Amino acid sequence: MRENNPRLKRSLWEPIFHSKAHEIYFSLVSLWEIAIKRSMGKLRLEGTLEDFSLSLEARHGFRLLPLEVPHLSRMEKLPREHGDPFDRMLIAQAIEIGATAVTNDPHWKKYQVKIRW
Repeated sequence: MRENNPRLKRSLWEPIFHSKAHEIYFSLVSLWEIAIKRSMGKLRLEGTLEDFSLSLEARHGFRLLPLEVPHLSRMEKLPREHGDPFDRMLIAQAIEIGATAVTNDPHWKKYQVKIRW
């Protein structure tokens, strides 16, 4: 996981992967985007998408965040500051559940979402 993103600083990922104090989510929206990018040949990922998802859950203790109607309603009301539909959905989910997002995307700062980087 960490080794796939050299931009993710150790001081950031250490508490994420080794903390028992917080629930750590990965969104179904991210898996959806990964599936699309893999099918287009824009992303390599060893194994199946199911294996990747199960690994995040079993190996790292992450919880899958499903896509729910309140998330869609929140996204629909967001200002159009960001054009990427996947990021807009992730922003809406983070806002809706009160989560802190781990991102360095400057567009996210235009929204009422907690960010850590």
